[in-house]
Amino acid sequence: MHIEISTDSNIGGSDALTNHIKGLVQNALVHFGDQITRVEVHLSDANAGKTGQDDKHCMIEARLAGRQPTAVKHAAATLDQAAKGAANKLKSSLERTLGRLRDGH
Repeated sequence: MHIEISTDSNIGGSDALTNHIKGLVQNALVHFGDQITRVEVHLSDANAGKTGQDDKHCMIEARLAGRQPTAVKHAAATLDQAAKGAANKLKSSLERTLGRLRDGH
């Protein structure tokens, strides 16, 4: 699975941050294996560096082979929390989608 990470201008996209976020996403989606062809993660800071509740945002879009992309968003106080929340939402969404496909709906 190919994972692409992008950030807005308020977040420094360091290698450490990129590797950390990729690891979170890979761990959350490991059970889907080859069914996911591409994942795009976008991190943003709504308050441009000021502290605030739920001002860090993470949007993740996953492309399942032969299906329309699935996208989720999560906001939290830290980038780590936002990424974990979005990854968990995406995992749940993909499980529902693939479950319906297996059940023939």
